[in-house]
Amino acid sequence: MHLLIIMKTVLLHQTFLNMDIKSINKAGEVFNAFEQLNILIIGDVMVDSYLFGNVERISPEAPVPIVAVNKRTNRLGGAANVALNVKAMGACPILCSVIGRDEKAETFINLLNKNKMFQGGILRSGSRITTTKFRIIGNNTQMLRVDEEVTSNLNTEDMQTFKHIIESLFDEKNINAIVFQDYDKGIISPGLISDIVKIAQHRNIPIAVDPKKKNFDSYQNLTMFKPNLKELKEGLGIDFDIHDMDALRSAVRKLHEKQNVELLLVTLSEAGVYISRKKSDASYSEHHIPAHLRSIADVSGAGDTVISLAAMCLALGLTDLEIASLSNLAGGQVCEYVGVVPVDREKLLKESSKLVFNF
Repeated sequence: MHLLIIMKTVLLHQTFLNMDIKSINKAGEVFNAFEQLNILIIGDVMVDSYLFGNVERISPEAPVPIVAVNKRTNRLGGAANVALNVKAMGACPILCSVIGRDEKAETFINLLNKNKMFQGGILRSGSRITTTKFRIIGNNTQMLRVDEEVTSNLNTEDMQTFKHIIESLFDEKNINAIVFQDYDKGIISPGLISDIVKIAQHRNIPIAVDPKKKNFDSYQNLTMFKPNLKELKEGLGIDFDIHDMDALRSAVRKLHEKQNVELLLVTLSEAGVYISRKKSDASYSEHHIPAHLRSIADVSGAGDTVISLAAMCLALGLTDLEIASLSNLAGGQVCEYVGVVPVDREKLLKESSKLVFNF
């Protein structure tokens, strides 16, 4: 009897060991495959400029904290943070955007150089400034943000030049997926969206979109659309509670129909993510993936990370559940750090072998 129990225990242990090995192997295969991808990223870039310091007293001039600065740093933000996340995973980001001809443009180019990133998709315009977000961090908490930007659409000359730059890259590079990272700063227009969608459809390249309000309705006939809950509600003009899964499911299906999107990935903040696919027979395949318990320090840039991982997974043809699970895991990971930071590849590989590819 005791021998039988021991044999069953050994067999059970061996079964779990084999499952662990399979999970690790699958995660390793996926992460290695990322290194073969070229991801075209179109959108609004910015410089994230930080002042870090300590708060020990309140100003005598106004009821505001005094931050004694001990560190200054500049980081790539917006669509450039998507590119950083793509690069961090071993893939090749091809970043396309418009910056100014100002001091912050030099800072931005220097950051691209520092990170050894392709610059052939960057247009420098004399009619715009380089978007910069200044964040003041006191005692590891964001105290204030100041934005320096132009949000009007590109002028006709700049838009034509920008389109030409992007179109030429399709012939120069083997593009595996396209990301539109829209921050409503005027770089992306309905005409640009339409032109790129046509090229992508002709070349059978998947498109993943992280939308904002201004161009929301212009994103039609896409592979993947990734609004957050607020953007989903605003895009449909409706409201419902985050925990009402029936209302969420209904809203997602309405958006499928409204914009003819094959795959919808909705980020739900502390409630995780929801992914839905409209199949060829008009039925739906849907999954809700809860958020993992983490110590949240800063949610800045999490959406950039989610769309980065989702686009790469889409290019590899992973399952919807794998796409949503890995993207959700990566987005949560970067929230553990203060400021906008890219995903940690090795940490994500270790976590995903246990939490995503654990079949």
